[in-house]
Amino acid sequence: MKTKLYLSTLLSLCALLFFSCEEDGIEDSSVGTVTGKVVLEGSNEPVENAKISTNPASSTVFTDALGEFILEEIPVGEYSVQSQKDSLLAEFEGATVTANSTVNLVFEMQPESVLNEAPIAPKPISPTDNAANLETTVDFVWSSSDTDADDITYKLELRNQANDNVLVYENITDTTYTVHGLSYNRKYFWQVSASDGKADEVLSEIFAFRTLEVPVARKLFTRKVGGNSVIYSLNDNGDVFQLTPSSTNSFRPRKNNETNKIAFLRTSGGQTHIYTIDADGSNPMQVTSNVPVAGFNFEVVDFSWADNGNSLVYPNFTKLYKVNASGGGTTLLYQTTNGNFITECNVAEDDSKIALITNNVNGYDARIFVINNSGSIISTILENQPGAVGGLEFSVDGNELLYTRDISGFENPNYRQLNSHMFIYDFTSQTSVDISFNKVPGTNDLDPRFSPTEAEVIFVNANNDAMSTKNVFKSNVLNNTESRDLLTTNGSMPDWE
Repeated sequence: MKTKLYLSTLLSLCALLFFSCEEDGIEDSSVGTVTGKVVLEGSNEPVENAKISTNPASSTVFTDALGEFILEEIPVGEYSVQSQKDSLLAEFEGATVTANSTVNLVFEMQPESVLNEAPIAPKPISPTDNAANLETTVDFVWSSSDTDADDITYKLELRNQANDNVLVYENITDTTYTVHGLSYNRKYFWQVSASDGKADEVLSEIFAFRTLEVPVARKLFTRKVGGNSVIYSLNDNGDVFQLTPSSTNSFRPRKNNETNKIAFLRTSGGQTHIYTIDADGSNPMQVTSNVPVAGFNFEVVDFSWADNGNSLVYPNFTKLYKVNASGGGTTLLYQTTNGNFITECNVAEDDSKIALITNNVNGYDARIFVINNSGSIISTILENQPGAVGGLEFSVDGNELLYTRDISGFENPNYRQLNSHMFIYDFTSQTSVDISFNKVPGTNDLDPRFSPTEAEVIFVNANNDAMSTKNVFKSNVLNNTESRDLLTTNGSMPDWE
């Protein structure tokens, strides 16, 4: 009996000791809660999706749309609580977590840029301030750096004294940049800004420069630049001056001395229209609008000035139109009766007649003839001849007509020519004279135009492989002792007024 009482008492004491130990263990692992909010310093705008973590490590959470967070069941102790988010500086707050209690924290975060140094303001180097007589292609050079060694991007801005146009070139990663196609005789102002993507951009000083005046240059031609045709002028010294920007496709220049304007063709919005510019390339203006220029091949399609520079005459497939040089007033002048296209036209100096070239959709079945202002045919120069025909221009007195013809008679789907010669047709004798003296075999003479004195012609000569570079020449047409003088390489569609 005493033994049973002893065992019972012993079991009771063990149970008491066990429960006492269990209560001590629960109290040692007591937990608390950490709550808080993350805002932007200054504006108190909530910061959403900020990462909240602790050291020593516990749980990790993200702030909600109100910038608020809660860390639950955090073991009691001393903690460093961190708030992190991209583009913001990390913030730390101390927290003492006690059992069954809540600690509330507020984080005020700042952008990383507050610790970032902005780039050093760019320093313009070239062109120097107030530089003069610059070409229309200008190399801009400046210096800059960043004390944080961040990558810098630059923006170059160009303004001019003539209008409100601003040229902006962005995302430049070098301290040099080349700009093409500036206007002649124009004062420009240039400035560079630098940005490291963190601090506000910084600006350079503003420098000025002036482009050179366009010398008197009566010859014009077209040259391919980066896939586009660009119009140039050429003076007697062989100097070349760019008149249209390389960003547009501009071709077939035709000068009018009465207005000192250059008309030309330009591709715009999927159509081809007539534009005009001043002799220095300034003040571009679109002339045609509702009826564009159209034909079977824009390498050969041509138009003409009329009415002392007040009008322009041009083809649109089977029809011939006249339009005011200032735009508007489009009038139908003539239409073919057989469905052939009008490819080229030239109006006589006295506006009494118009020479035309018509051909089928492949460029063949060509015919050269002259109509009066009523649209009646008054003269036929060429018809029923195989091969390609082109290059119309009246002499100043209207008694002669310049043109080309491929005397090989070759015809193919690519409109390739094998042996194109230049001819002058005399309306009095009704005969044509071949003026392609001493032409190199295997080449074509194309796109001839009379010189202002009509003692010479300017023209294109190119190998007949249809791939070689075209070159612009001039030659004497008064005798057969012609010397072919090279004017410029890589040129086509010349004009000489």
